[in-house]
Amino acid sequence: QLFRNKGIEILVYGRPLLNASSIDIIKAHKSVALHEENKLRLRESYPFVEAINKMDLAPARIDVGKLAYNYLYLGQANDLSIEQYLDKELTAESRENSDQKSQDVVLYGFGRIGRLLARLLIERAGPNAKLNLRAIVLRPSKGGEDLEKRASLLRRDSVHGAFNGSISIDKENNVIKANGAFIKVIYAKSPAEVDYT
Repeated sequence: QLFRNKGIEILVYGRPLLNASSIDIIKAHKSVALHEENKLRLRESYPFVEAINKMDLAPARIDVGKLAYNYLYLGQANDLSIEQYLDKELTAESRENSDQKSQDVVLYGFGRIGRLLARLLIERAGPNAKLNLRAIVLRPSKGGEDLEKRASLLRRDSVHGAFNGSISIDKENNVIKANGAFIKVIYAKSPAEVDYT
């Protein structure tokens, strides 16, 4: 909900909780003991997530694990409530991140590396994304059904496995829709032939 509505990605000591299962969240909290003297419990970090949800912040990546640990175990509370502590710690960061603009990306080619890059860009798409995949430039194909073939290659890769999300095509507009993102497929003999406006 934080990521969809506000573009805020929650981490626990560097481990992202976006699309994480219950077990992944528990493992992320247990991994804190590898870095610190004490382990961090879910019930200790959850009030921080609730407080962040109530705050008006710009899109950001916030490590709730480190914030909660510093507040609870390293004495950084200084008689502040969780809300006051988060306001002090996050306000400056959210102002710095609010001016950052995202960059549109056009991939040249859709081989193994191009598909891997496309997957990474699509998985990280959202309000907080700094790079947004907008188009893919390909050489014209000899046969038809090229768009379906490209979508199929993105959907299932022999090395990286199945794509985590939904993929569909819009033949009329020459678009691959991946997790709601529209990716225009442009056919050209060379990248210089394409009008990017």
